[in-house]
Amino acid sequence: MRLTGPVTPRAGIVVTGTEVLTGRVRDRNGPWLSDRLLELGVDLAHITICGDRPRDIEAQLRFLADQGVDMILTSGGLGPTADDMTVEVVARFSGRRLVLDEALEERIGEILRPLMKRFRYWDPEAVRAANRKQALIPEGAEVIDPVGTAPGLVVPGSPVVVVLPGPPRELQPMWEVALATDAVQAAIAARTRYTQRTMRLFGLPESALAETLREAESRIHGFDRLEITTCLRGGELEVVSRLEPDATAAYEALAAFVGDRHPRELYSTDGTRIDDLVAEALAGRRVATAESCTAGLLAARLTERAGASEYVAGGAVVYSNRSKTQLLGVDPRLIEEHGAVSEPVAEAMARGALGRFEADTAAAVTGIAGPGGGTPDKPVGTVCWCVRLGDGRSLTRTLLLPGGRSDIRERSTTVAMHLLHRLLSGGGDDAP
Repeated sequence: MRLTGPVTPRAGIVVTGTEVLTGRVRDRNGPWLSDRLLELGVDLAHITICGDRPRDIEAQLRFLADQGVDMILTSGGLGPTADDMTVEVVARFSGRRLVLDEALEERIGEILRPLMKRFRYWDPEAVRAANRKQALIPEGAEVIDPVGTAPGLVVPGSPVVVVLPGPPRELQPMWEVALATDAVQAAIAARTRYTQRTMRLFGLPESALAETLREAESRIHGFDRLEITTCLRGGELEVVSRLEPDATAAYEALAAFVGDRHPRELYSTDGTRIDDLVAEALAGRRVATAESCTAGLLAARLTERAGASEYVAGGAVVYSNRSKTQLLGVDPRLIEEHGAVSEPVAEAMARGALGRFEADTAAAVTGIAGPGGGTPDKPVGTVCWCVRLGDGRSLTRTLLLPGGRSDIRERSTTVAMHLLHRLLSGGGDDAP
């Protein structure tokens, strides 16, 4: 669903790096920059990924220029080695010669000097040569001071090219500096101011959400003013709406409509994630985990937030039946009668975690993540959960999850988080 209204500036992103192209390194810069552009009201036309080859980098730049974008952002290829060629290619693309920025060379040298004292075996001549390579810039470009050793650049023109380093910890703080330059401000001057609102649902098929949105389109005045994107991620549905400020009433009507149709499944209308909701619900409590098939991922997810040590008591990863018995006190007769992947064993694991870690809240998961080990009665993807409170209240579930090992593990932790939230917030046995 596309927004109607004035034409806004458009941008493209070129992510360089053979390691990204081959999948050895996951691209984090493209999605991050995409969100920043969305916040600005700049339409993103394309994200392209290419290896560290001059011909391929230039081809991506020319492709985006042919699409009529106002600005191109690049990430990667700014290091001192021979395969870092982004600046050279951007200079050629922009019709500018490379020149040595002596002040920049000195700044990079200042960054390197402490390292050279620590690593005395470094060849000073080689370091100076690398230093000089990073100080060559397209004539007329504006330099963004490095966070690491690689400077960023804003190259004026049509389109403007913003050259940023590959490491996200360097790129992200440099983006704000690039955004403040005259060239970038001129490129995005005609942007429309948008806001972004997010709803999150759990336990709802995509087809049901699609039907709800079709009905909403026919009933809500101003629905065509909303640009709506839906995404299924880890078993959750994310509904992101981009809108101009005067379309707020249409969005609020949509949120109310979705809430009326799916009151159990809609758990967030302000973009808050389940991890944050669980953390808030655990305030003043102590939670323990017992995991078989998720390799400790649930405990790791619970401890990702700062201050998690205040409410995470501990966790046990118990794959073998013997470890379930010895560490959590699961009765071996229970395992023999029902199998290790069963609701009675999940319930026993949760009780064992409560006692083992002196907790008042516990989450247990046991399942078959694969790739082998399933049976006709319990195929790969069969997972059982139990979340339990010290006062005896609990929720237990069994589901058959799709996908490979990593998908099943990710979805298993998401289900556990939602069951925790439902139990802690007073939800009954109608939890999804």
